[in-house]
Amino acid sequence: MDAVLLFKALLMGLVEGLTEFLPVSSTGHLIIAGELLDFLDKEKGNVFEIVIQSGAMLAVCWIYFERFSLIALTLHKKESRRFVSNLLVAMLPAVILGLLLGAYIKQYLFHPVPVACALVIGGILILWAEKREHQVSIYSVDEMTWRDALKIGFAQCLALFPGTSRSGATILGGLLFGCSRKTAAEFSFFLAVPTLLAATSYDLYHHHDLLSAQDVDLFIAGTIAAFISSMVAIRGLLYYIQRHDFTVFAWYRIVFGMLILFTAQFGWIDWSR
Repeated sequence: MDAVLLFKALLMGLVEGLTEFLPVSSTGHLIIAGELLDFLDKEKGNVFEIVIQSGAMLAVCWIYFERFSLIALTLHKKESRRFVSNLLVAMLPAVILGLLLGAYIKQYLFHPVPVACALVIGGILILWAEKREHQVSIYSVDEMTWRDALKIGFAQCLALFPGTSRSGATILGGLLFGCSRKTAAEFSFFLAVPTLLAATSYDLYHHHDLLSAQDVDLFIAGTIAAFISSMVAIRGLLYYIQRHDFTVFAWYRIVFGMLILFTAQFGWIDWSR
């Protein structure tokens, strides 16, 4: 195995894990990192990025193992069934829209410049959302109704456009629809499990011909790196939002996005790969 390629896989895994649950867009960062690192060809690179998301998904399962175990053991209870149905309801809009538009989005928007534009626009929207008066009516995931879940599910559809951020869309959607910061963040984490599982399964089914035994080390390294860094990101975000809002992420998005646009405009970096 090429040591340099393995190192790049680890870096990509770290990028995935650190950005999947922060409102900064993991897909956008992976597209940009893949360009800078010249990591794999486009089709195989896309499959790699999808597969390592499973590491992030497993991190949520690990951190909330007791919660998921309790839900599995008490599905006969109304509260547990409501939790599961809320996740499925919230996942549905993105699944339908992804099936309809996914191929076109990947073809035309999975490039650094559109990602940079989405980063900037998303940052501005976060600043706008944080300046609004935040009225909380939902203090726990268990208090959410299917209507609350569906609203957040529609917000998640925005994340189909790379650079928007799945976690950012769902967390801000939760805030706008009356969730507390912790509730919005936790529901975003929980929603990631069925969403990433569906996306990973779908892409692997349709692109299994791109997988080969010689790439196993790359996929394992990237997945493990994503798992470990996701653990850090999730715990860090939960600690952070107890004392702060999301403004810092908004400014990060704007600065990072503008930097990419400037480098593209003045030809400092060739983003055309």
